[in-house]
Amino acid sequence: MADLSPIDLQKALSGADYPTDKHHLVERARQNNANDKIVRKLDNLKQDHFDGPNEVQRAVFNE
Repeated sequence: MADLSPIDLQKALSGADYPTDKHHLVERARQNNANDKIVRKLDNLKQDHFDGPNEVQRAVFNE
């Protein structure tokens, strides 16, 4: 996703507690006023459980 940077993703998920699931990541991004592209990308991830932010980043940028 070329128009999404790792920094954008980090800002969107600021304050997230891990381990977590996809639903909580989407809610955290909404709470942080992330743009719709980030929210949709998180909501459409195939993986549902994440142990940390690096795992989320891999899922977002490698799908």
